[in-house]
Amino acid sequence: MTEGTGDVGGAERNARKKKQEQQAARAVAAARGAKGDRTKVVIGVVVVAVLALVVVGGVIWSKSGSGGSLTPPKDVASVAAPVKREGGVVVVGKDTAKATIDLYEDFLCPACGQFKKIYGDQIKQEIEKGTLRVRYHALPFLVRMSDPAGYSKDSANAALCAADQGKFWEYHETLFAEQPDEGGPGYTKQELVKLGTDLGITGDTFKACVEGDTYDKDTQAELDQVRGKPYFGGTPSVASGEQKVDVRDENWLTNLVK
Repeated sequence: MTEGTGDVGGAERNARKKKQEQQAARAVAAARGAKGDRTKVVIGVVVVAVLALVVVGGVIWSKSGSGGSLTPPKDVASVAAPVKREGGVVVVGKDTAKATIDLYEDFLCPACGQFKKIYGDQIKQEIEKGTLRVRYHALPFLVRMSDPAGYSKDSANAALCAADQGKFWEYHETLFAEQPDEGGPGYTKQELVKLGTDLGITGDTFKACVEGDTYDKDTQAELDQVRGKPYFGGTPSVASGEQKVDVRDENWLTNLVK
């Protein structure tokens, strides 16, 4: 095999892998309905597992899992764009961006983790180019799906606390990079506080915010507000204005920022 042929083969394998990862994300996202239909979720997980074997002969849906160490990845970086908290929403990007999307996610949601894995880099690139503004809604959607219950709520609150300290992006990235298993214990408030410290947050304000559930009412209000909306199909969901964005289309983001 010549060098040129090898390059083409590698590109084709990468293209197939990316397409299969996208199919996996779409399968899980479709399986998780607005009412959290557990049967459909199980079906989606099975589909992902099968696709994972095709992609790399192993598991593409890798997480550190419950019981792991909640520490920032070595390559975690900030975002070169404005970041501000507006109630229970964190807005990232310039007000002059061509497109604005609302991204509804849950830090415990496996499909959200897969969505982040596939589209996270592209979203960040468009934000930093000034073409995209993202309104992040961290929801306590799966609040009963950790053991003990409550990790979705605690992590959503902690992310808003981190936003007040100028560390939302890094905190958000780490919570997905070190995502615990759905059904597991999640991370404790003490671990969520330590993550902030590891990211450079100093003083007692952040600790008090996390341990005091400061933004629980805000995150619950965001969930109550979006329930029943035609564009909300569980987490993750993406909307542009009042219109649902079909993330099953692998070109959805490119089309938005054209």
